[in-house]
Amino acid sequence: MSGRDLFCQPRRFGRGAALTLVFASVLVAGAATGSLPGPERKSPSGAARSAGPGPRHEDVAAAAADAMAAGKSPVEAAERAVSRSGDRWGAVYSRGEYEEFQEALDGRYTGVGLWARRQRDGGVEVTKVRAGSPAAEAGIEVGDRLRTVDGAPVEGRPVSEVVALLRGDAEDAAAGTSVVVGLERDGHAWELTLRRARLSTDPVTVRKGADGVTVIRIASFTKGSGNAVRAALRRAPSAAGVVLDLRGNSGGLVTEAVTAASAFLDGGLVATYDVDGAQRALHAAPGGDTGRPLVALVDGGTMSAAELLTGALQDRGRAVVVGSRTFGKGSVQMPSRLPDGSVAELTVGHYRTPSGRTVDGRGIAPDLEADQKVLQRAETVLSGLGDS
Repeated sequence: MSGRDLFCQPRRFGRGAALTLVFASVLVAGAATGSLPGPERKSPSGAARSAGPGPRHEDVAAAAADAMAAGKSPVEAAERAVSRSGDRWGAVYSRGEYEEFQEALDGRYTGVGLWARRQRDGGVEVTKVRAGSPAAEAGIEVGDRLRTVDGAPVEGRPVSEVVALLRGDAEDAAAGTSVVVGLERDGHAWELTLRRARLSTDPVTVRKGADGVTVIRIASFTKGSGNAVRAALRRAPSAAGVVLDLRGNSGGLVTEAVTAASAFLDGGLVATYDVDGAQRALHAAPGGDTGRPLVALVDGGTMSAAELLTGALQDRGRAVVVGSRTFGKGSVQMPSRLPDGSVAELTVGHYRTPSGRTVDGRGIAPDLEADQKVLQRAETVLSGLGDS
């Protein structure tokens, strides 16, 4: 294994939906999973060993090996072992699913290029179409209503399930495979056959807000997103405030979150975490912009690596946090390879903010609660910071 400590990936909920939430994030909200640096600690058998409640990696590997010897599914056996342990964030992935998972961390995925959201009436509305994607080339537009995927109605379903249908199972989600979508626009319904393609995410977007404010939205912490934040900050007007929008960001590579923190901090602690009882620390690089007014926007969809960044900026007095309490995903998972090539990721520890706050199960409370007109509230806060 590569020795990366991963967290923020979803639990498996049945065969064929292993990465539903991960890819829902990548395709719909633009997020992936979290990763911490550092080598895996190995047991004598070579498997990474977990600490605290839950199964050890070698126990899950043994269950998979026994299943293989009996001619049964090693992945399903490993899943049962993880499920019985009560490890909320533990997960088991087939070899193909884990490869897709790694690609998602690199900001790449196979799909049709649609973003969507649930409407109040239970319908699913297209909110964004990626330029040059199969969906764009087929003429799908923002505001179109998605009615079916391969004949299955999507009304009332969670968006994550709709994305899983669009992607298909890991075995049939390769570029070039087809998916039939039913759409509706202005009362007119029709069907299209789309061919999935290799696409990349746009994890960081920048726009101008009121009074010259720069709004940097981080939809995911995939590869390169941290440097994209630093580049966006360098291009921003020197005296203007910044809104760092982390709403709906369900995690990412923690190394990228630390790089993003380095844009706003001049060195120092970003977070601490433990793995197998060993304490480790993450530090920002020196030389960040510490004088520019900064507001961070968060909500209940702000998770994991995004919470790590939020906690660092809040604890160190660098940003005013506006919005609602974050999700509370602060546990660390570590991967190990099972005998058949599949991968088990089990919880081995937790991370804390610079002041020692535990995030897991608690989340981070904003400095200023705001459920509506959040961006406007942030711009108001920035105007006050600029005058101080």
